[in-house]
This record gives sequence, structure tokens and C-alpha cells, in this order.
Amino acid sequence: DVQLQASGGGLVQAGGSLRLSCAASGFTFSDHEIGWFRQAPGKAREGISCISPSDGITAYADSVKGRFTISSDNSKNTLYLQMNSLKPEDTAVYYCKARVGGTDYWGTGTQVTVSS
Repeated sequence: DVQLQASGGGLVQAGGSLRLSCAASGFTFSDHEIGWFRQAPGKAREGISCISPSDGITAYADSVKGRFTISSDNSKNTLYLQMNSLKPEDTAVYYCKARVGGTDYWGTGTQVTVSS
């Protein structure tokens, strides 16, 4: 079974940093695009970054470009999101997602709260 487990969220002051991790299992990690999404209270879930683990090609939403960095460790089947210069508007539940065989699989969310 495809499983994704996100971790690393927490409470941080504005300007601080956090590193999220997403441990994946049940599929060949390097063969599938995987990414990070977030959902703030009362807002729609938004895609913020994705990566193709096989070639390292990445993409970012404008809202996080230059502050967040996505990476993957294919040997550990783990996705990361380094978040720097955090802002209160980054407060949300963060999810990882992989598309495997035409199906989207979502990981458990991890709460990120940025205080002003």
C-alpha cells in the first residue's frame, strides 16, 4: 500500500525556519512526482512545491519561491521541505502528495503555525 507520513511541523516565530519530512512507502519513490500542499483555515488547499525525484527538477508557488526549498533523498524514500523566513501567512496544515498509477495519494498533515 502507498503510504505517506509527514512530520516536522510546529510553532515558530516569524522569520524562523522549519524542515518538514515526508516518509514514503509502497511505491518506487524515484519514479513519481511528489509534492507539498498546504491548507490554511477557511482556505482551499494549495500546491506549493513539487519535485521529480529522478532528475531533481523542482517547481514552486510564487508565495514560497526563494524561501522554501524542496528536496528528496531517494535512498530513504523521503521528501523534505526546508522553510525559511516563515511568515504568519504560512500558517497551515502541510501535506505531501504523490501521484502513483494515476491516483493521488495524500500523506497525513503536519501543522505549521507561525506567530507574529
